[in-house]
Amino acid sequence: MRAIRHDDGRLVWDETPAIPGPGAHEVRLKVAWAGINRADLMQRAGHYPPPPGASTVLGLEVSGTITELGDDVRGLSVGQPVCALLAGGGYAEEVVVDAHQVLPLPEDFSLREAAALPEVFATAWLNLFMEGALGAGDRVLLHAGASGVGTAAIQLCRAFGYPCFVTVGSEAKLAACRELGADAGWNRHEGSFVDAVQRWGGADMILDPVGASYLADNQRVLNEDGRLVVIGMMGGRQAELDMGRMLMKRQRLIGSTLRARPPEAKGRILAALAEHVWPRLAAGELRPLVDRTWPIEEAEAAHDHVRADANTGKVLLEVGSA
Repeated sequence: MRAIRHDDGRLVWDETPAIPGPGAHEVRLKVAWAGINRADLMQRAGHYPPPPGASTVLGLEVSGTITELGDDVRGLSVGQPVCALLAGGGYAEEVVVDAHQVLPLPEDFSLREAAALPEVFATAWLNLFMEGALGAGDRVLLHAGASGVGTAAIQLCRAFGYPCFVTVGSEAKLAACRELGADAGWNRHEGSFVDAVQRWGGADMILDPVGASYLADNQRVLNEDGRLVVIGMMGGRQAELDMGRMLMKRQRLIGSTLRARPPEAKGRILAALAEHVWPRLAAGELRPLVDRTWPIEEAEAAHDHVRADANTGKVLLEVGSA
């Protein structure tokens, strides 16, 4: 089969050994579309290696068609269009993945649209509702609001009744986030977000992919009993924590990743999406936001687009018809 290699700093679509399997609890998919995530760029840079046993090929989410089932798989069928959450391997013609990490497409969704769903909606749901424990009356601060995860999180906040404030990198991105349902926002190029968020009423929960460089300001705007969920380190990995502020305001700092969780844990997250999110997608209340697409052979250009922070929503790679 063919897959993307990232040797010598370049992405090359090339012949690779076929994937064995599937095992008893796995399925084989013919990949139609693959989603790009910043984690892919981090892996290329040597900062986010795949979990032990996972494919070293880039790609954490795909859509495609089931071509083979493991002996113990139930509820899925050969020929069925699906999307899947991966620990790696998505930039390829085929993937083998645990059935816990596979979902049928929402009603009337295309494979292209579905490729924009698994990673961002699973990450947003996990960290807003499971780790961040959103409750009645909570107000949410979303950093990188125009990213794939950010645009999913804005829509989930709107759909479930939680006001949200976003930080973004341009006025155009701020306008796009407001259109999706953000209540207010801030262009990070205008300086610190602290005063604007405090005027808005502070945050009870913060979803932050930036990390170290935002820690002090996040603590300043986080309300009493607030939760700061850190899901990335774009702004560095080390910063000074104000323990006094954390204690006096009963703030909670939570680190969260999705990729290394076992299949059963990912399955619980996807089951929550199937119950709470998929019906809203089918009804048009939520939608995947696709920024641009490239053929898989031009993956390098797609990565450059994401690296430049030029996207609003998801960037996809077209792998093949399925």
